[in-house]
Amino acid sequence: MTGDDLREKFLLFFEQRAHRRVESSSLVPRDDPTLLLTNAGMVQFKPYFTGEAVPPSPRLASCQKCFRTTDIGSVGNLKHLTFFEMLGNFSIGDYFKKEAIGWSWEFVLEWLKLPRENLWITIFLDDDESFQYWRDLGVEAGRILRYGEKDNFWGPAGETGPCGPCSEIHYDFGKDVGCGRPGCGPDCDCDRFMEIWNLVFTEYYQDAQGKRTPLPNKNIDTGMGLERAAGLVQGMGSPYDTDLFAPIMKRVSQLTGREYGEDEKTDRAMRIVAEHGRAVTFLIADGVVPSNEGRGYVLRRVLRRGHLAGRSLGKREPFLREVADEVVISMKHIYPELARGYAHIIGVIDNEEKKFLQTVDSGLNVFDLTSETMKSRGEGRVSGEVAFHLYDTYGLPIEVLTEVAEEKGFEVDMEGFETEMEQQRERARAAHKFTLSASIDLAATVSVEHVPRSTDFIGHARLRNRSPVVVLLPEGEWPEDRVGSISEGQNAGIIVRETPFYAERGGQVGDTGEIRGRKGRFEVANTIKQTVRGSELIVHLGKVVAGAISVNDDVELTVDESRRLDVARNHTATHLLHAALRQVLGEEARQAGSQVAPDRFRFDFTQEAPVLEEELSRIQQLVNENIRRNLPLTKKEVPYAEAVAEGAIALFGEKYADKVRVVKVGPGKVPVSFEVCGGTHVSRTGDIGFFHILSEGSIGSGMRRIEAVTGRGAEALVEERISTLERIAHRLQSVTSEVEGKVEGVLGELDSERKRAVALERQLSRDSTEALMSQVKSVNGVSVLAARVSASDIDILRHMGDLLKERLGSGVIVLGTVWDDRPNFLAMVTSDLVARGLSAGEIVKKVAQETGGGGGGKPLMAQGGGKDVTKLEQALESIAGLVEGKV
Repeated sequence: MTGDDLREKFLLFFEQRAHRRVESSSLVPRDDPTLLLTNAGMVQFKPYFTGEAVPPSPRLASCQKCFRTTDIGSVGNLKHLTFFEMLGNFSIGDYFKKEAIGWSWEFVLEWLKLPRENLWITIFLDDDESFQYWRDLGVEAGRILRYGEKDNFWGPAGETGPCGPCSEIHYDFGKDVGCGRPGCGPDCDCDRFMEIWNLVFTEYYQDAQGKRTPLPNKNIDTGMGLERAAGLVQGMGSPYDTDLFAPIMKRVSQLTGREYGEDEKTDRAMRIVAEHGRAVTFLIADGVVPSNEGRGYVLRRVLRRGHLAGRSLGKREPFLREVADEVVISMKHIYPELARGYAHIIGVIDNEEKKFLQTVDSGLNVFDLTSETMKSRGEGRVSGEVAFHLYDTYGLPIEVLTEVAEEKGFEVDMEGFETEMEQQRERARAAHKFTLSASIDLAATVSVEHVPRSTDFIGHARLRNRSPVVVLLPEGEWPEDRVGSISEGQNAGIIVRETPFYAERGGQVGDTGEIRGRKGRFEVANTIKQTVRGSELIVHLGKVVAGAISVNDDVELTVDESRRLDVARNHTATHLLHAALRQVLGEEARQAGSQVAPDRFRFDFTQEAPVLEEELSRIQQLVNENIRRNLPLTKKEVPYAEAVAEGAIALFGEKYADKVRVVKVGPGKVPVSFEVCGGTHVSRTGDIGFFHILSEGSIGSGMRRIEAVTGRGAEALVEERISTLERIAHRLQSVTSEVEGKVEGVLGELDSERKRAVALERQLSRDSTEALMSQVKSVNGVSVLAARVSASDIDILRHMGDLLKERLGSGVIVLGTVWDDRPNFLAMVTSDLVARGLSAGEIVKKVAQETGGGGGGKPLMAQGGGKDVTKLEQALESIAGLVEGKV
């Protein structure tokens, strides 16, 4: 059973039980600020569980792309993956424990054929109901183990959300595997047990303070990792040995010149390259770009870790694009966004890896100078402080530093380096806690008398303003009493009477900039909005970089103007894009969400069918046409009912106040765009400059996403692409206008060479058939030819089969060959023998089973494959007996 077979079997199993199949959503969660990346199958269904939205069906099933950052450091062993596919079935207030347990047991026993004696069950401590359901299915009481919240309570996916007790199915590899301790069980960290399937009984909603309240309905949320399950059904020791990873591992082997299985150090590095190469491919395909924060930092970290693993295998030049190329080839039939975003994926990986190489080289140059100084002093040890400085300031990985230091006769103080790293982690954890706390705890900790009625936002009219400081919120536990001042080095939140800073909301990022007082300066890293006891407060989050800021200080607030303008260009472009989508695709294409940042924006919209290439081109043309028209924008505040009555588009599901701001693009009674929107915008469309679509693709059933750039971001993109074109022209010794013709010429030559090679191989196969005819045997009057041959692909194998069938006139032909170290078979039966009961499909299935595989097809022709090459000859020898039993 291949990974594709397993994925399809799971979804089919639940479709037969009235579940609606739902496409995987993006790795970037839609409108879920509590979650960095999609880490479970239920993420896209959270609004259904909480009752905020109505599901398309009360029963759902999916194969969801997932990414778990907690496992990055563990990748390299046989178990852990960052990116994986999660099979799951879901009930939204429909069935509950009994059905979920019964179907899971049926699937693993009857559809996956896993041995019952190897399966163990775990349940939550007091879940007697689940215990009884498992017992009713015949599971021995001694194989049902009870654990607490650490092992058998799941969720939420993020800081808040649905959660509940769970029951798990575990596979036991036997007493000879793992720690060998008498008390070893599914809760042990050794390798003996592996969790197959987690059945979560989602009954509660957990808030930011950890408080759990019952959900409107009792729900089911299950998850079974496809890669782990494939390893079991294919009899492999780990996901890396399955067909899901086989082509990627093979490409890594080709790139590094190393064989998987050489030694544990090599194997571990090859697993990291393969896993991280696959992970970054999917992250980029879903719109993540390298950066130093958030999802972009996760991507950058994984990519660099993959490169360093390749470096340990001898690779000193960029190579991860080659790994990504194989990922796209092997997985695009399931995830077409890989093919659509191929050029972007390869470009991002290549550019990032080259930049990382430059970083490494820069760090090594600094170390060369440092080492000379150390030698002159007679020092032989690189201190932890110096090692951390090279890592933190110059980006020199500790693995590279250790390797180079050893070559120069130095050792590295790893203990000191880890101490410095831990201090940095503490600083990072503190900053993270601050960011979350400002969002979560503000309402509970700011005294009523300190809260203004609201913070007045005046940022539509100006980017600079003076205002008194009302409340200071220093990092850490928010005090009940007013804090008088904050000083240099402190992270904090500042609330003033009125501010030009736009607070993050409606998909638009918050402003950055600075707040200056008479005695101090505060850098604003983000701006958020909080509702506290009915008051709408804008909180400026950041750090005091000089002096001190005190309550009642008259401060000057200054927004980063260039960044604000970048955001405004992108935001106005979303309105033009929305209008163009509705014009080209129809009015059913409606905005479903967006994220507007300075460098780019994404725009989600409702649409069942993929957007055709010519449609996407027309949409882009329309937007740029309206930019060139330099249309004016009109913004005003009106009652919400009046805005809708006048035709303003409001975002479905969004909650609006009685009075709203509307933005109109273009003059007259029929403007280009007319929307309810509180975000910041340019004055005229010409200010946007230029608009370019980066990608378009599906993010779930009936939902699609466009990512695009404008202004400076678009300019940088054009410069990069022109530079790439010029480099290609230089390599081809041509001018840019002739590149396409030159490339076509090269491709034509390659195609001609390929055709000549195929023609030659076909001639050789024709010659081979002459020799093969001598191996024909007669079985009960039927001509049977079973032989091992050499053929580079299935087309050549079929060509040989056709030639032999033509020569035989009547007979059975089975040809066996080896590709990628695996046996493959082609069977043909002439029509007269099909009429007598022989079938190529049945023959090839049984032959392939001899080698541990399977196959099938039509009575006249079929193909199959196996695993054990050593049994190929034995399989071919069995064919005479198969024919004899039928005629």
